[in-house]
Amino acid sequence: MSEYVIDDRDMPRFRVNRRAMVDPDVFARERDRIFEHSWLYLGHETELRKKNDFKTRTVAGRPLIFARDNKGRIRVWINSCPHRGAMLCREPKGNARFLTCFYHGWSFSTAGDMVSMPGDDSYGENFERPDLAAPPKVDSYRGFVFVSFDPDIVDLKTYLAGATEYLDLVCDQSETGMEVLEGTHEYSVKANWKLLVENSFDGYHAVSTHQRYFEMVLAARGKLDPSALGESRGIDLGNGHAVIAGAPTTEGLFGRPLSEAGTAERDARFERFRERYGTGWVNRMMGNRNMVIFPNLVVIDLVMGVVVRKIEPIAPDYMEVTAWELAPPEEGDELRKQRLDNFLTFWGPGGLASPDDVEALETCQVGYGARKELEWSDISRGMNKQVNSSTDELQMRTWWRRWNELVTGETLPPEEQLPLDEVFRAPRRDPDHAESAV
Repeated sequence: MSEYVIDDRDMPRFRVNRRAMVDPDVFARERDRIFEHSWLYLGHETELRKKNDFKTRTVAGRPLIFARDNKGRIRVWINSCPHRGAMLCREPKGNARFLTCFYHGWSFSTAGDMVSMPGDDSYGENFERPDLAAPPKVDSYRGFVFVSFDPDIVDLKTYLAGATEYLDLVCDQSETGMEVLEGTHEYSVKANWKLLVENSFDGYHAVSTHQRYFEMVLAARGKLDPSALGESRGIDLGNGHAVIAGAPTTEGLFGRPLSEAGTAERDARFERFRERYGTGWVNRMMGNRNMVIFPNLVVIDLVMGVVVRKIEPIAPDYMEVTAWELAPPEEGDELRKQRLDNFLTFWGPGGLASPDDVEALETCQVGYGARKELEWSDISRGMNKQVNSSTDELQMRTWWRRWNELVTGETLPPEEQLPLDEVFRAPRRDPDHAESAV
């Protein structure tokens, strides 16, 4: 039995040892067994709008250059000169035909080819002039670019498993392709990275932790009919990925209401999608979803917009977080304004949600100072049910079972759940075969 996870199906009870949140040896094992052998999110293709655009990112402790070369292809390079190791790009973003190391002046194209080296004649005629190094694997799914440092890992689509369906639900919300908006949220949290993973698809904490936010929303919406909030489900997507998904509702607790014009524009676009993808798929699209793609990518799609969040572990008690807003480029100015207002109100650094979450996670980390007296955290909510809602914890247990498998080698079976209702499994119609409409 694992020393970190107790998965007791008889009681039932699921517990995680708090050592997993503080122990440097556990952190080192995560680096070696999880981050060395997973597909990890790097960025979105639309962040690189022009040829020779680049961004610098850190993934699994590696400095990387995320670039579009002079032919428009997406490229990923290790941000280290093959000469002595200095970083080639020290700026967070830019546009340059050549990537030149400031240390000794070696220069490379955005396609990774060596362009020049000062004093070239001081090297032998047969000296092998190196090009830039790349991660062993780079691939993308619908604009989401991933890297892996394991040359033998399964292909990206196989790895993503059921998460592809929920990425499709996000990406199909644009007729021209969703894009990342300018501007980035960057912040740090003095807590273990796995706490933000849990928090990102934890519906149980929402009302108690974000009370101020919901008071504001209720004031804007007026009286709320609880029966109009709709169903929700926690869903295991395979390979450690999971989601909490909500059915479309006539009312909702997330976001101030859109204006009449904004609502009309949004509804008209979704009506066009019904013709293209089928009513069942668009009904799902109009719901909400909080998804974690194992180990550290979060995609949240609520009324106030789509946030893409990358969690970077730095130390057992410290993480760095980067977040972007994904939106349909064709939406009008007024709807965009309302989207961003809702986005900042909830997720912004001065908003009414993200600071609450940071405070909660940091107090958890302080509490782990008493781990000898309180050794275990409980993640049992919903284990006694075969239909888990968004306020249950099936999604977290799904993630932790995969974590436990990779860190300890112990494989735990998934929980048995009843089949999903049609509202959570309606298929996407192939737009090229309209006769197959549901």
